Amino acid sequence: MSPDKIEWESAVADALRRSLDHLLGLQSPEGWWCQPLATCAINESGDLFLREFLGIRDETKAAELARWLRSQQRSDGTWAKYHAGPGDLSTTVTVYVALRICGDSADEPHLLRTASWIRDNGGVAQASVITRFWLAMLGLWSWDDIPVLPPELTLLPTWAPLNIYSWANWTRHIVVPLAVIGHFRPVHSVGFTLTDLAGDVSTRQRPTDLVSRAFYGADYLLQAYQRLPLKPLRQTALRRAEQWIIERQDSDGSWAGVQQLNLYSIAALSVLGLPVDHPVMAAGLRNLDTYVVHEETPHGPAQWIQMMQGPVWDTGLSVLALTDAGMDTDHPALKRAGEWLLTQEVRTVGDWAKRRPGLTPGGWSFEFVNSYYPDLDDTSVVVRALTRLHGSDSAVQRGVAWGAGMQSRDGGWAAFDADNTETLVKRLPFNEFADVTDPPSADVTAHMVEMLAEHGERHADRVDHGVRWLLDHQEADGSWFGRWGVNYVYGTGAVVPALVAAGLPAKHNAIQRAVHWLEEHQNSDGGWGEDPLSYVDPKWIGSGTSTASQTAWALLALIAASGRSPAVDRGIDWLIQTQRADGGWDEPQFTGTGLPDGVYIHYSSYSIVFPLSALGRYQALGAATESGDSAERER
Repeated sequence: MSPDKIEWESAVADALRRSLDHLLGLQSPEGWWCQPLATCAINESGDLFLREFLGIRDETKAAELARWLRSQQRSDGTWAKYHAGPGDLSTTVTVYVALRICGDSADEPHLLRTASWIRDNGGVAQASVITRFWLAMLGLWSWDDIPVLPPELTLLPTWAPLNIYSWANWTRHIVVPLAVIGHFRPVHSVGFTLTDLAGDVSTRQRPTDLVSRAFYGADYLLQAYQRLPLKPLRQTALRRAEQWIIERQDSDGSWAGVQQLNLYSIAALSVLGLPVDHPVMAAGLRNLDTYVVHEETPHGPAQWIQMMQGPVWDTGLSVLALTDAGMDTDHPALKRAGEWLLTQEVRTVGDWAKRRPGLTPGGWSFEFVNSYYPDLDDTSVVVRALTRLHGSDSAVQRGVAWGAGMQSRDGGWAAFDADNTETLVKRLPFNEFADVTDPPSADVTAHMVEMLAEHGERHADRVDHGVRWLLDHQEADGSWFGRWGVNYVYGTGAVVPALVAAGLPAKHNAIQRAVHWLEEHQNSDGGWGEDPLSYVDPKWIGSGTSTASQTAWALLALIAASGRSPAVDRGIDWLIQTQRADGGWDEPQFTGTGLPDGVYIHYSSYSIVFPLSALGRYQALGAATESGDSAERER
């Protein structure tokens, strides 16, 4: 072995060891991993809005949230959806209002900059429906400008168009509460106005297709209906909505484990008459405190708020990373992790059963507690992790059966539901925000195909069907769209290992096109990166500052497809050169996706687990080569 090769392999081994030790140091005594998860300032603003609306705003907490919000303002006066992103109007409007509620004067320089930017970008009139909905509740906007969501939607049967299960689970947890609030049209005055920031409603862009225009026309009729004194089914619908919301509150007080959904649910129950000390309300408000992260700033203590927490996801990925790195499955850390993951299995029937009645539950959710919304992504990762630790035990078998049963008719898998592909709900005036349904995606489908293939079902019809779906949805340039991670690097990084696991040869045209796309989009420094702007601007597809997580995704695909190559070696070298002394990587960029062009996520865990997996699989290539060379010499 040449000195250069010895030095290189030593560098890889050292980077691997530091990364492994770093990850082990983050494990909780109970066995789980859960790193902070950041989104944008709408979490802090929403928390302030709800507490102001309920009359329970705590001045100390509000001051700390305001301190955090000020620290995140950019030089042009705006707030963005993600690190280094462009200023976002809706986010900026909500933070402006939040700071005004906390006592900041409109004449202070930082808010003067914000106000000027808001006016230059069309004013509040151009902000999202959800933003204007909150402002109407706070007496800062007219309810007449808010599209009507009739509560009667909750009475529609599941076979009817526009029934609440036509929406994705995250959207129905917005639609139902906001339909309730929209009926009452409550106003809690905050003592100031936004008249100078209003903008011109008439300049708001309207859809041009006939169906959407018809719905906009129907909204005028619904606005008139809203003002009628008698609405025959309204009280029945409100009672059904209240029941629906309360039934879906989990044991920890949350709704689906998502802070924003808690806000809407608590506000809706409040206007229905539940006092803040009602057990349901009190539990929901207590749960909101679990999302808070405390930090010190140069100006004093501050708080920021996570939209959710992902211990199941983080723990499953950590187990895969540690085992990829060669850790013995009898290691105490892995034993604790496996035992904890078993306690998180979801055995209750949730909303998913509306389209898959009779399917036995057996999946995993993202959060500490989420009994009603297990998801296919977490289930696929946890099943793979537990299989490595325990083999095909009963929990694994239930996860495989439930996951396989959630395959959509077209062969793909979505995140939470099967066949949630209604197009009519997307045309409603209220649905101008982000994704409102949950169709199959390449990344989730790939994770399910990989899980099933590893479980010995490589030749099963459902795997073949999933593979065909993936091949049919490859982009013309050879990549795959990333629904839950940024973006085409994530999608391609997920699909290629899945296709290889399912038995496609590396020479297959789809795999070779993907390899070419990844190699073509490698940065000059050896890493890979992609900005969230790729969701709205094609010139950003596959382009962005190199990050540890996105570099690892590309490497995992290339290693699965072709083993070592110059591109792989350069990518590994980038990871080695950019690794911190403690074994982690600096990654301020947001590489996770909640809603494309809506919500982006900074997973602190991503810059740890994925590089560790890539380094481990790369080192295994060397071991396999040495084993093959040794066998050849013996012959």
